[in-house]
Amino acid sequence: MQESSVFWLRIAAALYFFGLLHTLLTLLRRRTSFFRFALSTFVIAVIVHMVSLVELARAEGQLPLGNFYQSTSLCAFFIALVFLFVWWRYQFAPLSVFLFPLVFLMTLVGAMQLPVAGWSSPGVREGWLLVHVITVLSGYAALLLTAGASLFYLIRERQLKSKRPGALFDRLPPLGTLDSLITRSLTFTFLLITCGVIAGLTWAFIESGTRWIGDARIHVALVTWALSLVTVFLRNTAGWRGRKAAMLSIALTGCAALTWAAHIGLRSVLTR
Repeated sequence: MQESSVFWLRIAAALYFFGLLHTLLTLLRRRTSFFRFALSTFVIAVIVHMVSLVELARAEGQLPLGNFYQSTSLCAFFIALVFLFVWWRYQFAPLSVFLFPLVFLMTLVGAMQLPVAGWSSPGVREGWLLVHVITVLSGYAALLLTAGASLFYLIRERQLKSKRPGALFDRLPPLGTLDSLITRSLTFTFLLITCGVIAGLTWAFIESGTRWIGDARIHVALVTWALSLVTVFLRNTAGWRGRKAAMLSIALTGCAALTWAAHIGLRSVLTR
């Protein structure tokens, strides 16, 4: 029964993926034409998700809260229900930009409770890992651009407020140009880090089964991804611009730096 429950949960995760795709298309192309299709697949995914939870509850004779994977899956299901209620009651589509990726990733994590077959070949294993590394490094490169633009934004804003331009003032782009650069580079940061996290989680799951959940490097990476999700949501949906958004981007860069330090082996040095 547990195997059947996980099977349905993996189907739900595959359907939730279209919600993530909607978010990425919305951020990249500023269009919401994909929303209707994503919403339809989201509703079907919620139904399939419910089937998975009911089967698991019947098998265990209680709510599926026995471990981290079950709790994450149940939490994702309730978040999905909350979004559907908000959409039915208020037609608040922009919330999907934040909740669709969150529900997808949480469901994906919940679906990793049971091991799967190993890699079909060493080449596939190494290729998958290479995709993870390249996308994450590209995301960090875009994030460094975001941090640099944010820093220059704060400098130029301070100069304008103090009415003391200084030597650097004439060389800095206008605030509107810097804000546009921050938005675009942050969008690519989220896109690349999301792809990197999905590839990394999948690789770790196939490589080590359920043991990946105890890896602190993955915990830090997930926190960084969550902060990037919050950042793009506040900038693109909640209307955060200017100083607060620039400072949030710099904070995200600091979190990414900790993730990088953990992955290259500095965690043991930092904790001495």
